[in-house]
Amino acid sequence: MISAPVVVGAAVFYLALLFAVAAFADRRAREGRSIIGNAWIYALSLAVYCTAWTYFGSVGRAAATGVWFLPIYLGPMLAMLLAWIVVRKMIRIAHTYRITSIADFIASRYGKSPLVAALVTLITVVGIVPYIALQLKAVSSGYVLLTGTAGGGASMAWWQDGTLLVALALALFTILFGTRHLDSAERHEGMVAAVAFESLVKLVAFLAVGLFVTYGLFDGMADIWARAKAVPELSSLLRLGGAGGAGAFGYAQWFTLTLLSMLSVLLLPRQFQMMVVECVNERHLKRAAWVFPAYLLVINIFVLPLALGGMLLFGQGSAHPGADPETFVLSLPLANGATGLALFAYVGGLSAATGMLIVETIAVSTMVCNDLVMPALLRLKNFGARAGGDLTALILNIRRAAILVILLLGYLYFQVAGEAYALVSIGLISFAAVAQFAPALFGGMYWREATRAGALGGLFGGFLVWAYTLMLPSVAKSGWIDDAFLTHGPFGITALAPERLFGLAGLDNLSHALFWSLTVNVALYVGLSLWRAPSGREASQALLFVDVFARGQATGTAGAADPVFWRGRARPADLMALASRLLGPDAARQIFEEHAHESGVAVGTDLTADARLVDKVERRLAGVVGSASARVLVAAVAEEEPLSPADVMEILNEASQLRVYALALEEKSRSLEIASAELSAANAQLRTLDELKDDFVSSVTHELRTPLTAIRALSELMLDAPDMEEPQRQEFLAIIVGESERLGRLVNQVLDMAKLESGHGEWHSADVDMRRLVRDAVTATTELARGRGAEILFEAPEAVPTLRADPDRLTQVMLNLISNAVKFVPAENGRIIVSLDVDGDGLVVRVKDNGPGVPQGERDTIFEKFRQGGDALTRPPGTGLGLPISRQIVDHFGGRMWLENQDGSGACFAFRLPFQPDADAEGPGPAASEPACTVETAAGGNKREETP
Repeated sequence: MISAPVVVGAAVFYLALLFAVAAFADRRAREGRSIIGNAWIYALSLAVYCTAWTYFGSVGRAAATGVWFLPIYLGPMLAMLLAWIVVRKMIRIAHTYRITSIADFIASRYGKSPLVAALVTLITVVGIVPYIALQLKAVSSGYVLLTGTAGGGASMAWWQDGTLLVALALALFTILFGTRHLDSAERHEGMVAAVAFESLVKLVAFLAVGLFVTYGLFDGMADIWARAKAVPELSSLLRLGGAGGAGAFGYAQWFTLTLLSMLSVLLLPRQFQMMVVECVNERHLKRAAWVFPAYLLVINIFVLPLALGGMLLFGQGSAHPGADPETFVLSLPLANGATGLALFAYVGGLSAATGMLIVETIAVSTMVCNDLVMPALLRLKNFGARAGGDLTALILNIRRAAILVILLLGYLYFQVAGEAYALVSIGLISFAAVAQFAPALFGGMYWREATRAGALGGLFGGFLVWAYTLMLPSVAKSGWIDDAFLTHGPFGITALAPERLFGLAGLDNLSHALFWSLTVNVALYVGLSLWRAPSGREASQALLFVDVFARGQATGTAGAADPVFWRGRARPADLMALASRLLGPDAARQIFEEHAHESGVAVGTDLTADARLVDKVERRLAGVVGSASARVLVAAVAEEEPLSPADVMEILNEASQLRVYALALEEKSRSLEIASAELSAANAQLRTLDELKDDFVSSVTHELRTPLTAIRALSELMLDAPDMEEPQRQEFLAIIVGESERLGRLVNQVLDMAKLESGHGEWHSADVDMRRLVRDAVTATTELARGRGAEILFEAPEAVPTLRADPDRLTQVMLNLISNAVKFVPAENGRIIVSLDVDGDGLVVRVKDNGPGVPQGERDTIFEKFRQGGDALTRPPGTGLGLPISRQIVDHFGGRMWLENQDGSGACFAFRLPFQPDADAEGPGPAASEPACTVETAAGGNKREETP
């Protein structure tokens, strides 16, 4: 046993840690650095589904029925498969229309009906109070087991009851971090962070106990299975038939439990709060869709080993205080001397319970305030829509009081009936209650013809059948009332026996109750909806919900082209007074300023209370008092005209036309943007061409001036010195002739380049034998190379296919490349390798030298006009037009020229020509891979090396 002060101290420390986590999250939110805008936090917060039922009750259920605890978790896993389809739509609807609870969601769909909202809230309170008691029972049972003392009773004063103190502490936490904001549609940053933290604590604690039992007390899972199979009473738990041996598999019960849990993970108020209302970004669903199922899988790995291990160690029917399977998580470590682990396990169970209690009470208190208390207060003269006074503090206090009352109701239920039912049984009763929301909620999201009458009839009928077939029998079995009617039916009418209604037998109590309640629910929902057409208000809300992705925007306001189903007259002053009363003056002023900005008018007399302003005010009020109460408040200060279905269709058509106009304007805007961009690009191109023209003229002028200057200077020297010696005169004349030839070549190349770029070049295509052409070019430049002490090697196959091109132009290309290489190779030991290869559907020619290569900074500009490689002081003379002209020629024939990377071992220029170029090809051809430049010097094979 552990002393009571230690257990209480651990619980207090943990609750204080929760306070610290929540306070930290709130502080980060105020600083604009939210920590809940994270997909991992969102996914962990969904694990609030795993309550004390999971932590303690699953082990108890596994000890009684074997693997039959699994459907409770298979359902949520299956539900998350539909997350992106169903849950994302729920999130979009809730965020678009500032919906604050599941009651608000359903009521808003059916014409913002206060009656629907109130009915959903009543069903929730009746169904959830036992579930709250379940959490308090788990905390109390754990405390009693750890300390060996009574958790309460007649012998203890109420203020000494630890369970009551836990409930009050949680009420304080929830009030502090769950009712800070008046607008319930705003995020509860601290609460969400605390719940995510609790999800980690309970997971780690449960796994720690599972590892301790499985690998500390036993030799692994195989050892547990083997020992359990040796015990007849336990071996049956390892079969799908469950306890009892050879019983047939209960398909109906398995399906019922799976369906029930699948619906509950979407419809429980706490799940709706965390999954929908607190969702920061609907894209977080993508991660949550696999993280949440993975969490459920991990936390259930040791459920069956714990159940079997506990029964093996304690024995079935043992009088040991820890022999209750629902407390194995605590009793197994405690009985085996691991008191620290037992205390940590208790903190994990406390975490599982408190997470559910905090979120559930926030969600339910919001529903009670908005859908039960506020509608009642608004009927009073002093609280009506046109009455004065600020209601913000009152609304917050109502929610705080509701939190305290809900927790105290749960505590009262625990004291009265907590010991009559197991944890799992209490949980399943609550699951069946919230399952009654499914037809109205899911049907409303996808069926336009569903009506308020159908929703009311289905909810009320399903709830009555649930209460009669499941809740009432549980009360009778608790001993509060005579249970004779369970067997013989009321007034002796056997057909009305609640657990065999109309003679339906063969089903377990839960499957029987769920079948009849959902059957009646769906039948009334569909039947009454088909019996009468929806009203104008119902039809308008149906369109907004069903087509939310097409019309709604997750901004809380209607878009410019979205329909606003409201007609009537309103005064801005009345709307401002109403908004100020419930939202505060600053928030109210912000609404009107936003609307004025969107309308393009100044705040004041120019602002008219049109349908969009009324809709904006109503949506903001919905975040505070719920959509149903918000509609009542707005209707009290505005003269609304009732809408018929025809009016709804007219507004919808108007909105559709506005949308068409908006799309047309957007298209024209895009066209203008494209045209503007094209004009900007054309202007930029013209500026570039102008700059290129200036550069070209400057470069040509410079290149022409150099030989002209030399010719003029030498001519003037000879003219001024008629008695110049003959050798000197001959030397000057030779220089003049050389410079004249250089000038002529430059002029010819400039003209040639201009013709190629303008498309007026002369081309004389013929079948070209590239092997012969390249060899001839090598031969023609051999003497040039020999003059520098260099050698040229030629490598090519014995024969290559011919291609169609201009042989003179290609010869010009080869001479340019080889002569460039000759210029840059070192004197006396220069080496140039010219190779020709067949590459698929074309030929590749490479000219590689062992010169200094092209510097890395010049590789991108080497093919530009008048660009020459090397240092300006030491590079050989040239015009800088050879490479650009060569590239233009190769491009014309559908080829490509490039410079290969030689890593400082010289330069290697290469070009590729296809065998069959496009006849109209002009410009770069399709990109081809740049094959590596390799030189084969071996004489054998289909290649040979020649030295001309």
